[in-house]
Amino acid sequence: MSGLSDRERERYTRQLVLPAWGEESQLRLKAATVFVAGAGGLGSAVVLYLAAAGVGCIRVCDRDTVELSNLNRQILHAERGTGMRKALSAQKAVARLNSEVRVVPLVAEMTVQNVGELAAGAGILLDCLDNVSSRLVLNGLSVSAHLPLVHAGVRGLGGQLSFLRPPATACLACFMQEASVEDQAASQSGPPPILGAVAGAMGCLQALEALKYLTGIGERSENRIIFLDGETMKVDEVEIAKNPDCPVCGR
Repeated sequence: MSGLSDRERERYTRQLVLPAWGEESQLRLKAATVFVAGAGGLGSAVVLYLAAAGVGCIRVCDRDTVELSNLNRQILHAERGTGMRKALSAQKAVARLNSEVRVVPLVAEMTVQNVGELAAGAGILLDCLDNVSSRLVLNGLSVSAHLPLVHAGVRGLGGQLSFLRPPATACLACFMQEASVEDQAASQSGPPPILGAVAGAMGCLQALEALKYLTGIGERSENRIIFLDGETMKVDEVEIAKNPDCPVCGR
C-alpha cells in the first residue's frame, strides 16, 4: 500500500502525532477490516469512531430497522431514517462522516452457519449485541478463527467491557452462559433500561480497544472485565481466567 495522501495527513493529524502512532499505524488502520455485530447503542459509537479514525473497511451486521425508540442512544440513525435497515443507515452515516471508509452493510440474522461469511476478512470482532445467544454465536467464531473479540454490555447507568483473545485468554463462554439473567429479564419485563450516554461511553471504549489492537499500541483489557457505574462514576475490574470446562474453548 502506498503512503498517506496529503488529505489523509491533514484529516488524521491529531492522531498521527500520538507517541508510537505515526504514518505506519495509520496505514494499518487503512488496510484493516473490522466486523461490528449490532448497529444499536454500542454499535453507533463503535462505527462512528472507527470510521473517524480511518479504519478502511467496516462490516456492519444488523437485521433490524430504525425505530423512534432507538434514537435516545443510537446516534448512527436519525428521525428521517425511521423504518430504514440499521446496517444501511450506518452506511449512510459513515459516508457523511468519512468518504474514504467503506462500510459493508449486512442485513442478516447472524447464525452459526453464516457468521464466518458475514465476518469474512475481518481482523477483529466487536460485540455490540443485546442478547447472549447472538453473543455466543460471535464468540464461537472468535474461538474457531482465533480472532480477538471486544465485548461490551450496558444496562441502565452501568456497563462492562473486556478484550478477549482466545486461546491466550478466556472466551466469552467462559463466564457467560446461554440461560442468562440478561435474556430472561428482557423476555419477562420488556426491553432493559438504557441511558444513551452510557451506551456511547462503552461503545467508545470498544472502539479504543479495537484501534489499539489494530495499530499495536498500548495495553488492552485482557483477562479482566471493566465495570463502569455511571451513577457514581466508579470503575471496577474483575480478573477472569480461562475455564477448563468451558464448552467452547475448554480442553
